[in-house]
Amino acid sequence: MRVEQIAVFLENKSGRLAEITAKLAAENINIRALTVADTADFGILRLIVDDVEKAKATLKANGFTVGITNVIAVEVADKTGGLAEVLKTIEEENLNVEYMYAFVNKSGENAVLIFRFEEMDKAIESLQRTGYTILSGKEICSL
Repeated sequence: MRVEQIAVFLENKSGRLAEITAKLAAENINIRALTVADTADFGILRLIVDDVEKAKATLKANGFTVGITNVIAVEVADKTGGLAEVLKTIEEENLNVEYMYAFVNKSGENAVLIFRFEEMDKAIESLQRTGYTILSGKEICSL
């Protein structure tokens, strides 16, 4: 139930994000979720896309440094306190979150939280045991 995520390292300068998204769009690659973290010199763009291998090849061919990491996509109720509830479970299960980001699907009934945990297998087992739905990459792309 892990989802492959693309991590792109890019220098922190104007136009780089636009360039990446244009290259992916030109190859008909759909971005389902993304987050950007930056420092003074560089940024890390993390993407969930509908065709990981094609996106990786496209970006590498255009000179970008690209890596693939695994994350977990957790479906939560899109309501006040939904995030607090899952974070309480994570705390109770003693799971360490390396990073996270979120998106809301079109129905408005659920949100999807993307997590990178220190112990991925333990996180999957704990979240499923406590009633959370873990989505596959295919399920995310169909939202």
